[in-house]
Amino acid sequence: MSSLLREEMDRVLFRPEGQNLEEFIEIEEQQQGRHFLCVSITKDKEAQISVVLCRRVKHSRTNKLQKYGLEDSYERTETWALEDLLILDGRDPDTDDPCFLMHFDSVRSIRAVSCAAKYTLARCLLSLSKTHHHTALKLKNYDWTYIQPTAMYSDRGDCVVLAQICFYAFNLVCLSLCPVPLA
Repeated sequence: MSSLLREEMDRVLFRPEGQNLEEFIEIEEQQQGRHFLCVSITKDKEAQISVVLCRRVKHSRTNKLQKYGLEDSYERTETWALEDLLILDGRDPDTDDPCFLMHFDSVRSIRAVSCAAKYTLARCLLSLSKTHHHTALKLKNYDWTYIQPTAMYSDRGDCVVLAQICFYAFNLVCLSLCPVPLA
C-alpha cells in the first residue's frame, strides 16, 4: 500500500515540479487528514523536507452507476531545505518515542506514527546530507545502532540480505548432515 501511495504522491505532487520523492513517513498532526513528512530532491539536486497534507475529495464520476467518487488531494503545507536543518533531535533514545524535533531557525516538533518511521527518516536525511551537502547531519538523542548499518545489513537491498541469510542456513544444513569421524 505504501508503495502505491508513494508512487501517486510522487506523480501528482513532486514530478510536475521536477522533483523526485526519496522517502516519506506518516506523521500525526492536529489538522484533519493524513499527513506525511516527505524528503525530495529538486532538479537542482537540493534536498527538501516537506509536510504534505492528504485529503479525500469528492468528485463527479463519469460512470452512470456512481454519481460521486473519492480522490486524494495532496498539498504541501510546510517546506524546508535540508541544508537549513541544524539538528535532528530524537528526544530520548532509551524509550520508544516516535516524537522528534527538527531544529531550523525555529524548532518544529514532529510525531511519527512509529519509532521505525522516525529512524527511517533519520537514516535517509543523514545519507542525503552526506551525498548532497558533503557534511554529516547533526543527530542528537538517537540510538546509533539503528542509524549506522552493520557489516551484514549495509545499504544493500532486502533480496541480497535474504539471499545471504539463506546461503548461511543452507551451509548449516549441509554441515549438520556431514558425518563426523570418531577417531
